[in-house]
Order: sequence, then structure tokens, then C-alpha cells
Amino acid sequence: MTKKLNFPAVIFAGGKSSRMGRDKALLPFGGFETMVEYQHNRLSEIFDEVYISWKSEKASFGAESIFDLDEFDGVSAPTVGLISILEELNSDYVFIISVDSPKFSKDAIHKLAEYIDGGFDVISPDSGEGLEPLLSIYSRSMLAKLRNMVSNGEHKLNWLIKKSNTKVVKFNDKNEFLNLNYWNDYQEFI
Repeated sequence: MTKKLNFPAVIFAGGKSSRMGRDKALLPFGGFETMVEYQHNRLSEIFDEVYISWKSEKASFGAESIFDLDEFDGVSAPTVGLISILEELNSDYVFIISVDSPKFSKDAIHKLAEYIDGGFDVISPDSGEGLEPLLSIYSRSMLAKLRNMVSNGEHKLNWLIKKSNTKVVKFNDKNEFLNLNYWNDYQEFI
């Protein structure tokens, strides 16, 4: 059995799910009542600590939550979630995954983690169609840069990744990056 990773994973589950037409974090998935519980269960086999990032708790199954900081009330963006996570957790690195990315595998996560001691600000996969900011490892050192971005109205994590000391890890299997954005995607996958 592979040793668990000793930095936390955080599931982003606070999005509006506007393209899905319903809250995707709460859809039944993989034998679990909700997709967020499915993700939490599988990541708990890989990481010592797994958290859920959202604006308010939507489902209760014993998982630890990180809520967006009050100072960002009314702002809905991954940058806000990432700032809140880095402020809350006392960890040099954190792995971020969106709730609707069920196929990003244990092997893929370990492939990113191989670079954790390289002094990078961000370790991000390249799917062959671009970087994947919501499947990346971020350093706590990014906190000031993130706060500056948000104060300037910039919320694009791809911009942050391109302007930072980033290790880009190439992947050949595009299936790793399946994202369940639409109801048809979800229906086909389950």
C-alpha cells in the first residue's frame, strides 16, 4: 500500500453549478449519496487530511469544512476559496480538486506530488488542452499574490499559474480530466 500524502487535499464544492442546472456536489455518485462524499471518500485513501471548501455546508457526513472568509461575502471565485484555504490550513502545500472531476486518479495525484520538494509555487497538470488550476498543488507562499489579485479584481487562476514559479506536468490521458459540467455529462458517466 502506498503511503498517504502528508499535505491536505481540499475539494472545491462551492460553485453555483449553473451549467448543470442543479448543485452537482449533491448529486448521487459512485454508490454515495453525493458527489462530494464520493470525492471525500476516495481522497481519504490518498491524503491524511481531506477538507471541503464551500460557502456554507450543503451536506453533512463528518467531513471537515473550510468556508470562504467573511471578508469575501458576495464574491464567488476559486481565488477566494483558495485564499480562505491557505489562511485556514497550517500547511506549506495543498492539493485542490473540483468536486466534478471524478477521474483524476491516485497515480495522477502522486505524479504531481513528486515535485513537492522542488520549491515551486504551483504544480499544475497540463491536460494537452491547457492547464488545470482546479487539479493543482498550491504553496502557502502564494497567499500574498492571491490577495493582491483579488484586491485588483483578478480571479483567473490560470493567470496566477502563468505568473508564478510553476511546474507544469504533462499528461497524455485526457480521460483523467473529465469534468462533469452538464446534466448530459453526468448522465453518461453514471
